[in-house]
Amino acid sequence: MQVLVRDNNVDQALRVLKKKMQREGLFREFKARSAYEKPSEKRVREKAEAVRRQRKLQRKQLQREGLLPAPKKAVRPAR
Repeated sequence: MQVLVRDNNVDQALRVLKKKMQREGLFREFKARSAYEKPSEKRVREKAEAVRRQRKLQRKQLQREGLLPAPKKAVRPAR
C-alpha cells in the first residue's frame, strides 16, 4: 500500500493511509488475529457476515427495481 505525501503534509497522508487500511479490512484482521477465535465462534461470525451481505445485496436489488426508496444522499457543506 502506498500513499503520497504532498507538501510535507504528513498528517493528511496518515489520514489517507488509515482510510485505505480501513477500506481493505486490515484493522478488522489485526483485531481477529490478536486473540484466538474458537471454531464455533468463527462459524457464528462468518454466518452473520454472510447474512449481512445477502441482506445488503437484496436491499440494493429492491432499490434498483424501485420497490424500496433509494437512500438519501448526504449533503456536504460548500467550501
